[in-house]
Amino acid sequence: MNLQKKVGRLLIAGFKGITISEEIKHLIHTYHIGGIILFGRNIGTPEEILALTNSLQAEAKKAGYETPLLICIDQENGVVRRLGEGTTIIPGAMLLGATYDPANARKAGFMTGKELKALGINWNLAPVVDINNNPKNPVIGVRSFGEDTANVAEMAKHSMLGMQEAEVMTTLKHFPGHGDTSVDSHLDLPVIDHDLERLHAVELVPFKECMAAGADAVMSAHVYFPALEKKENVPATLSHSVITGLLREELGFDGVITTDCMEMDAIAKRIGTVEGCVQAVEAGVDFVMVSHLHDLQEQAVIRLAEAVESGRISELRIEESIERIEKVTRKYTSWEEIEANKTVADFVGSAKHHDDMEEIYKQGITEVKGPGIPIAAEDRVLLVHPKNEYAMMVEDKRYATLTMAEQLKKVHGNVVSMEIDGESSSDIDMKELAGEYDHIVFLTLNADKHENQRRLVNELLESGKPVDVIAVRSPYDASYFPKANRVICTYEFTQSAFEVVASHLAGTTTINGRLPVTIE
Repeated sequence: MNLQKKVGRLLIAGFKGITISEEIKHLIHTYHIGGIILFGRNIGTPEEILALTNSLQAEAKKAGYETPLLICIDQENGVVRRLGEGTTIIPGAMLLGATYDPANARKAGFMTGKELKALGINWNLAPVVDINNNPKNPVIGVRSFGEDTANVAEMAKHSMLGMQEAEVMTTLKHFPGHGDTSVDSHLDLPVIDHDLERLHAVELVPFKECMAAGADAVMSAHVYFPALEKKENVPATLSHSVITGLLREELGFDGVITTDCMEMDAIAKRIGTVEGCVQAVEAGVDFVMVSHLHDLQEQAVIRLAEAVESGRISELRIEESIERIEKVTRKYTSWEEIEANKTVADFVGSAKHHDDMEEIYKQGITEVKGPGIPIAAEDRVLLVHPKNEYAMMVEDKRYATLTMAEQLKKVHGNVVSMEIDGESSSDIDMKELAGEYDHIVFLTLNADKHENQRRLVNELLESGKPVDVIAVRSPYDASYFPKANRVICTYEFTQSAFEVVASHLAGTTTINGRLPVTIE
């Protein structure tokens, strides 16, 4: 095997489109890359997804691969969900955390894995095991199971085990913890100043518990930990003391270590994606992930090969990674399995899967304040919802707050919906508007960042009409509205969450979640 094909095994690459691209074919044939990452841009119908994954594997076989490609995806569920229409909407981490029942995390994990595997996706970049102990965290938030270390560890472990039972490889992320940051590593380099004692007592606990239960892979965080890395502003991904010293040697993890995307600004704008890939392998990672630009993907392989040729990285170091990669690949996929998977299984997106998950939504969606005055059958209801907005770069752009209006109209005969957009609703007299209705439902989306949403709710409250506030993403929104009739947290604005909330507002469903974070 030539050297470029050897180091190529350490690359995970992404591409655009719902059919195989010429660029990805080139990477498969020329460099024998080890993995492919899929995003929303690659996702069509279930049939199109399976056709895509099968065509990727056929290309790998044609290129002479001994084992199939690892094909991965960020199917965390909730706000980070890549699969689209025709697949089951499964609760995200914080909603699961609000059920306080690890059996729910296991069921959700198993169903996630089962549907991914049926579509030819053999590796999930989940669960998120970060502890959301910073309410201002711009990148984790509801992607976490919550702020309680023990609950996060237990939920993450069962989520992982559920996916593994469905024969899908899993990933713990983001090591050694991305929960207590106030900076998004897609945009800059976050710094976490905790000492080693604190990290072992809090951030590292879910990682250690999941590793003890048989974790497959760990994803590194582009976060700088001064207590772990003496050299200033070196993120964990590039730190030998974090990746090899802490994760491999101290914690004894011998599974696969992958980077997060090396095109994120925490890496790209500091030392550059390509040099970052070389430094990450020097630090001890097995996979470097370059999700977007073909030129950077190719340059990363070429530069890694040059680093081996020059003696900067030993060939033995590359072979150790290949051995780990082959071990998990053989565990989670085979040519025979791929050959047998030519049509989409009936259970993908089935009514049974939807109903099973609906039960978990009922257990997780949380009434923070209530029960309040119910919506009467004859009430004229005004539903106010903000225009879609995404709090983090990693979120999928397919969900609509508008869906809540559709769901409420299905269960209540007299609903008028109104969309507000940023500051443009400042000229509306909400008190006067409220006079035309008997009951108001107001959806908040990242209200901590939008004074306008908070002002409009408070104006409606002054009308004396009952106002129900539904925090459809961040539960921290609930802290702003102590005078509301009811405050409900859904943790995500998915259709399944809205179906359950609408039924609850109409009095036909009970919700039983408990907040997995503290709200002042």
